[in-house]
Amino acid sequence: MTIDTTPVASPHRQRNPLWFAWQRFIGNKAAMVAGAVLLVLILMALFAPLITPAPPDAQLFLTEALAFPSSQHWFGIDSLGRDFYTRIVYGARVSLTIGFAAALFSLLIGIPLGAFAGYFGGKTDWFIMRVIELFSVVPPLLAAMLLGALTRGGYFTIILIAALFGWVQVCLLVRAQVKAFREREFVRAAQALGASPWYVIRRHLIPNSISPIIVGFVLAIPLAMMLEASLSFLGIGVPPPTPTWGQMINEGIDFMFFYWHLAVFPTAALAITVLATTLFGDGLRDALDPTLKGR
Repeated sequence: MTIDTTPVASPHRQRNPLWFAWQRFIGNKAAMVAGAVLLVLILMALFAPLITPAPPDAQLFLTEALAFPSSQHWFGIDSLGRDFYTRIVYGARVSLTIGFAAALFSLLIGIPLGAFAGYFGGKTDWFIMRVIELFSVVPPLLAAMLLGALTRGGYFTIILIAALFGWVQVCLLVRAQVKAFREREFVRAAQALGASPWYVIRRHLIPNSISPIIVGFVLAIPLAMMLEASLSFLGIGVPPPTPTWGQMINEGIDFMFFYWHLAVFPTAALAITVLATTLFGDGLRDALDPTLKGR
């Protein structure tokens, strides 16, 4: 009898690393729930006209101004006769748009700077790290208040301000990843074949840094949303009548002791969105790089 000694390939060796990342992610129940909540919020923002009873600025219910939540108006009516549920949903559009746009601009700033610092080292790394330290010691809200007051706020201004303070985390993540990969064999081989530093960074190092880039993108979103809400709360964010959660919280505080819903609902919406995005980003970080878990 002949015994087959052919080694059996382990099923684990045939699976893509993304499969293991996905298994780690779905094992994180908090991240899964947060992802589901975030998906619902994004869908609500996208399909706001289809799931709201009136336009966000329509004063159709003046005779019911300051009415409490009911079956007709789930979140009540504000002081100007506008459906508050509608304004909360449209406020999600503003917060998520600014959050995603600011996170994207953070990548555009943080990725090249982090790649240059990690690859070249020396004076380049020293200079970029000093810039990072400068941004780290400046309170983002105070700087944002100054810039917002000078520019009178607006969508683009808030996105720019959020990106200016959101790129630091992305830069540090990419820098650490590039430093870890720049001495690998495939980088040495590319250099030996005459590849320029820009080619090595663009074709080898940045593609291998995709995990921290994704994590940095997701974690930059709640920072931008909190900054937008803070500036809108202070009256230097997105100008009315565009509904924003920070603006609604500011208006609701005046009625807090008598009409609690005007402050509670936008505050809860902001808190849930920021918490869901943060937990989702943490879960994504642990799944893509389990060595960072618990740090």
